[in-house]
Amino acid sequence: MPGEPDSLRWIVPAGLLPCEGLLAQVPSALAALLADGTLERVTAEPAAVVTRLGAGRSWGRDGASVRTALHAALAEPAGWGPADGKDTGTGSRSADDALLYAAARDVLAGTVGDFARSHGGAIELVGVHRGVVTVRLGGACRGCPASWLTLHQRLERELRRRCPGLVGVRDTGA
Repeated sequence: MPGEPDSLRWIVPAGLLPCEGLLAQVPSALAALLADGTLERVTAEPAAVVTRLGAGRSWGRDGASVRTALHAALAEPAGWGPADGKDTGTGSRSADDALLYAAARDVLAGTVGDFARSHGGAIELVGVHRGVVTVRLGGACRGCPASWLTLHQRLERELRRRCPGLVGVRDTGA
């Protein structure tokens, strides 16, 4: 993950896991890695599982055991449980912000980003804080009068569909 070399996002089918956010309960294979310090934390996103290595661990040495444990854990959907109300530990983002960040990244990599690129523009995800998604417009989108419609009628509408807790979308240049 950019800026977090000790974290790895494992892509899984959307809706596979019964909960999202920081996990307090994981199936036994992953629980063993949390208990022995191989993993520090496991977080569920809408279409991914994020694992963070424990202190002194490396992906080169421990990655295969994490992959094997995750594969086994995904076969046990009832073994996953959220850590309600706890911080994800991803800087200043709360659990909801982490999920919103993941959703915004996916939407910008998909339909909304494709739309902007088809017009010679770009929308870069800057960050998420307290439910507000911040983006930076580039290319033909920067200064375009229709960019407001793209941000609010396309990006914001899709994010609200995925994450009802969205407060808003803002452009760093606005």
